[in-house]
Amino acid sequence: MALGTATVPYEPRFDTGRICLDLLSTSHPGERLDSLMPLRAWIAGSGLVPPGTPLAHADPSWPAAFRELRGDVRRLVRGHLAVTGAGARAYGSGDEPRSYASGGDPQSHASGGDSGAYPPGGDPRAYRLALDRVNDAARLAPPAPRAVPGEGGLLLRVLAGPPGCAALLAVVARDAVELLTDPVARSALRECAGDDCPIVYLDTSRGRRRRWCSSEVCGNRERVARHRRRTAGTAAGARTRPA
Repeated sequence: MALGTATVPYEPRFDTGRICLDLLSTSHPGERLDSLMPLRAWIAGSGLVPPGTPLAHADPSWPAAFRELRGDVRRLVRGHLAVTGAGARAYGSGDEPRSYASGGDPQSHASGGDSGAYPPGGDPRAYRLALDRVNDAARLAPPAPRAVPGEGGLLLRVLAGPPGCAALLAVVARDAVELLTDPVARSALRECAGDDCPIVYLDTSRGRRRRWCSSEVCGNRERVARHRRRTAGTAAGARTRPA
């Protein structure tokens, strides 16, 4: 295995339906992008780079950059959920922007506009700043792909060179822009119904009836809790019956 190749025994989740939403899930139940090793694993698992792409050139600034974009995308997604009522937790803490491209007050980086156009329940200035930052990230060029001969003469996709952090962030930012501006796709955004689970996913199930980020995780937890409640109720009823 090449040094820095992203095949690390971490278990990031990739079940939200979109790469930008997969990035949001990396902060639950705890921080998963706190160092380079898990970030490399996430980059490989998410499909941002072809399998086996070396990432040894990634430096310690990368995790903070991905966490910062995560916070901006989260604010935009939460804003959409606040407007549509599809999420119980409109705005959450955890990934507030900590730095700005040229310093100064955040207001100086936000474009003008009617404050009434912003989602309810949040800070319009922070929302606009997040929007500007995601748009700025999306403007950059993503990693350039190349086709090379593989086994049996079939072509394989590789990258033209080592992917830069900004180029990888551009892929995620573009996915967020496409998701949140597509009326059909964004109408499928849902927040997990599990207790204390903030994961947002794309509900593409028949009839749009999916309730959980994962049936095996939150869905199973709810089924176990429901069974315990029924068992406790049956036992309590039995104790109160007259002999």
